[in-house]
Amino acid sequence: MNLHDYLNYVKQRNGHEPEFLQAVDEVLQSIMPVLDKNPEYRKLKIVERITEPERLISFRVSWLDDKGEVQVNRGYRVQMNSAIGPYKGGLRFHPSVTQSVLKFLAFEQIFKNALTGVPMGGGKGGSDFDPKGKSENEIMKFCQAFMGELARHINHRLDVPAGDIGVGGREIGYMFGTYKKIKNEFSGVLTGKGIGWGGSLIRTEATGYGLVYFAENMMQTQNDSIKGKTCLVSGSGNVAQYAIEKILHLGGKPVTVSDSNGFIYDEEGITLAKLEFIKDLKNNKRGRVKEYADKYKCVYKDIDPKADHNPLWALKADCAFPCATQNELNAKDANNLVKNSVKLVAEGANMPTTPDAINILIDNGVMYAPGKASNAGGVATSGLEMTQNYMGSNWTREEVDAKLHNIMKNIHETCLAAAKEYGKEDNYMVGANIAGFVKVARAMQAQGVI
Repeated sequence: MNLHDYLNYVKQRNGHEPEFLQAVDEVLQSIMPVLDKNPEYRKLKIVERITEPERLISFRVSWLDDKGEVQVNRGYRVQMNSAIGPYKGGLRFHPSVTQSVLKFLAFEQIFKNALTGVPMGGGKGGSDFDPKGKSENEIMKFCQAFMGELARHINHRLDVPAGDIGVGGREIGYMFGTYKKIKNEFSGVLTGKGIGWGGSLIRTEATGYGLVYFAENMMQTQNDSIKGKTCLVSGSGNVAQYAIEKILHLGGKPVTVSDSNGFIYDEEGITLAKLEFIKDLKNNKRGRVKEYADKYKCVYKDIDPKADHNPLWALKADCAFPCATQNELNAKDANNLVKNSVKLVAEGANMPTTPDAINILIDNGVMYAPGKASNAGGVATSGLEMTQNYMGSNWTREEVDAKLHNIMKNIHETCLAAAKEYGKEDNYMVGANIAGFVKVARAMQAQGVI
């Protein structure tokens, strides 16, 4: 089959799942030369098998709110591929969660995990539950109800979930406690656990730190660095916070953060002290970024979700780090970044850049890093947490950070080597897709048709 045939095949089976189809389309466009070079992958139907979840679990989550009223949500776990290790991927609690969103995330996770060098398969899960506006007790009740069903389908050698949007240390704690009670065992079944009960140092910071480590490696290929560069960052959650922190460590100047309502532009730069305000605002007070603008007297602009572009990406800067959500940076945004001579776009979120925007960036010589490579630091450190749990030991902060730094360097080199081998030199997207696919395809080939 050619590219068109493969896309038609996947569309016929998943036509109602646009996010999943977008993710598959991007990967297939990159790997066609691999299939041409390795006809046995076609014979073994690797593409047909890798785009079909090994297991897709959907379940009802019933729980009581603070008024004693019954609430009903949907829960999911997509166990996509286990060719190179246990299923690994986060849990997302957000109203936008659908089967299509989780399948795209699980599909991306296959290749992201393969790139880390840690033996982990691809999975993803979550619920349409919205933690926003819920009390502490309601969040606990929901997490306990959710894990009451999920516990049937996971364990530390089968499927090891982590956090994602709407699922932080608090939610992981409630779910871990529920799993421990149900199974009557203390095991590393979740990552992102607290320090003192199985967690790893640096895990909280890992995705944001790893993103900036990857970007620094990209800049070094041009004999440049993050130092002195003005940086746009979208989002204000975990990834954005620690990306900003590492940008500051490396001498860069972050000037934006955003949430679903709008964004701030601090021309003087977000300092470590200002970042602490953001962390307290978003992690403890659950406030909005407009409060930052009110406190520090900087620019705040609303974001219209129906607008054809995001004015955050029209600001003058050297580097851009989309860290909010999927498809947040479109073709008009990409043209604005190009017009302002941005040097680098590195994804902190999963698939935040639309296909048209990616093409515009690459065609105009902007260094572009896909999330499956640049934001792999989080899951890589989850893998390190799993290793520590298996060993029953804890590494120091310096040990974990050094391992993370080395993993991101290796991912960077792996992407460039794969891109060069297939005649797409310096194309990180093609390199990441090919390197991840080849590793998983070889494992699937070795294990037979199962």
